[in-house]
Amino acid sequence: MLRLDETKGRTFEERMADAISAIPLITDEWTNHNPSDPGITILENLILFEALQGSRITMISDDAKRALLKMVGFEARKGKCARLLLTADGLKGKTHLNNNQRFSIGNMVFETRRAQDVGDCHLVGIRSYYDGAFHDHGHLLDREMVLPAKVFGNDPKVGDEIYFICDSLPAPGSETSFFIQINSAFQRNPLIDRSENIFASFQWECYTKKGFQEIKVKDFTGALLESGEIKLKFPQDMEYAEYTLDDLSGYCIRATLLTANYDIRPCIMEVDAFLFEVWQKDTRALTLTYQRTDRIRVQSPMKDEGYILCFGREVRGNSYRRYELSHYTGQRGRYCLYEKKGNGEFTLTFDRKSFGYEPSRVKDAVRIVIYSEEVMRQYHVGRVVGYDDQEIELPFSHIVPDSFLLIAKRVDDEGEEYFDFVRPGKKEDDALTYHLMENDGRIVIEDPGDYIGAELYIGSLAVTEGPKGNVRAGNYFLAPELSDEPVFYNPGPGTGGVFRETLKEVQERFREDVYTPYTCITAEDYERAAASAPGLCIRKIRAVMDELDNLVHIAVLPGTDDEFPRLSKQYIDTIRHTLYERRLITTRFQILSPVYVGVSVKLTVYVKRQFSDSRQQIEDRVKQLLNYIDGDKNFGDPLTFEEVFAGIENLDCVDYVYDLFMQPENLKNAMLRDGNIYPSENCLLYPGQIMLETIITSIAVK
Repeated sequence: MLRLDETKGRTFEERMADAISAIPLITDEWTNHNPSDPGITILENLILFEALQGSRITMISDDAKRALLKMVGFEARKGKCARLLLTADGLKGKTHLNNNQRFSIGNMVFETRRAQDVGDCHLVGIRSYYDGAFHDHGHLLDREMVLPAKVFGNDPKVGDEIYFICDSLPAPGSETSFFIQINSAFQRNPLIDRSENIFASFQWECYTKKGFQEIKVKDFTGALLESGEIKLKFPQDMEYAEYTLDDLSGYCIRATLLTANYDIRPCIMEVDAFLFEVWQKDTRALTLTYQRTDRIRVQSPMKDEGYILCFGREVRGNSYRRYELSHYTGQRGRYCLYEKKGNGEFTLTFDRKSFGYEPSRVKDAVRIVIYSEEVMRQYHVGRVVGYDDQEIELPFSHIVPDSFLLIAKRVDDEGEEYFDFVRPGKKEDDALTYHLMENDGRIVIEDPGDYIGAELYIGSLAVTEGPKGNVRAGNYFLAPELSDEPVFYNPGPGTGGVFRETLKEVQERFREDVYTPYTCITAEDYERAAASAPGLCIRKIRAVMDELDNLVHIAVLPGTDDEFPRLSKQYIDTIRHTLYERRLITTRFQILSPVYVGVSVKLTVYVKRQFSDSRQQIEDRVKQLLNYIDGDKNFGDPLTFEEVFAGIENLDCVDYVYDLFMQPENLKNAMLRDGNIYPSENCLLYPGQIMLETIITSIAVK
């Protein structure tokens, strides 16, 4: 058995010398210790095996590290393409988008994932109803006019409504998206479920011949509390009807408040409607599958149709055969008639009478592979040799996993070539099983199956730029096939673009998680946990331990647009739920709403003659020093005489402070001692009455 100390730092020569020196201690019959002795040769092989085994025994392979991390719940996060919403407002009328339709900004490419029609629906007006009257917010449709609108006023109530008037609506059964830009001065914690609304909720409806009918909606704005998407799905059986609101007519979508416990009043900056999705990826090779076996019409998503390969399945369940493109009939063999239509469109026609061969009417009868010139020059990636975990380098990195497909070419007993399309992770008897390392641009063949000797070619491939695809909002995109001008606009930023996590990144995330406290022990733990409560805006927090009662007092200042914010029931319940999961079972806690105490100041200051605004400067400085709500001071922090005195005297306009007196306006929650003010643990100070006398310093003349 190997001892651990023998596996470290010992060379083969040292091990061999130790073994030979031990021979006389074991036997006196072995006297020939020269390299020519067969026993020495055997001993050398055993020592070499021990040395190799010793060098490996202390090493942990990457696969073993991944398995260990998986046991504690940490796996590499998959890579994702960034997602973006685009408008089609700049198009003149209805336009059809093909699958993999390309949109570009600079050198970055985004693509659609499905065919759809856009550009035929527009938002023409926005009205809201509150306080018994309608209010026009049409300016929210103008991107040049930045004028926030409180669409429900200063006191949103259940029953308040917002109307979106459109010139047309998508077909029944289809989906569309709005993007709402919200004006908010406070950072809100992310929700675990992005579509959850904890402060308010809407009922969304569309006007039809039967009146207003409900439509399904996923609201990612928190009921108009933060910028985001609102995804609408129209029922299949809807019959739209026009709706007139004052002097505005069109098709109407209405949102009615069902609950309205807002912490921040909704304030909208901009509304963009009828958006479509694109993803940041650049398709370099694409395999299209067809069931028809006579005439196929193909619309290439690339700038032109590129390089084309055609494969047909002649027997159900069998491999494919290669069909060559022909510009005329009359040839005998596996051919198909190729006709170029222009603008990336072409047709392929199969005819047994003309060529002698054609695909059968089976599932996935025909596959068309379209290559860019770059891929076609290097689409052959290697040969299946057959040893374990064979790695093959690909000519591209940062590959989109869902897009990747290999073509395996084999030769039958008659010398004819046949082809199979193989995706990563396929696990069947005799199948080619491999996995894709998309970041590095490699494949690892786990099981060659019946494919030993097969030549491998790229069948489908797209690359992504990962986090670079999370572009900022407010760009115009170009789609040359649709318009010569960049008319497609993204009202929101790109989201979700990441590369697959590397092993090092998973290890770092595990290490960070280990060192991040989950259970609340100290006051700082309670502050950190409460401040992270999902969906809340929290500006200040202070936890104080009462060890005698085994009680933690937690004071919280919510981020609202009220002058003196109070904790609502939603805030208290959400924070309590968060802390219950993380507290020690024997520890109690109490969530305290903030109290506010004004501070009156009386002071006399000598100011310099050359400053005409000295009084305003002094008042501003005093308000700054006394403002705990918006300043750096936290709950319970003392306000000392020295810091206020020094803060005023340090102004350039001040010669010196002659007299200063501070007094809390409420002695219940703040006390005065030795000229300093000590607020209670859940108290914040704010500027009260300021009585200021300024005296201009006289200048002595010699």
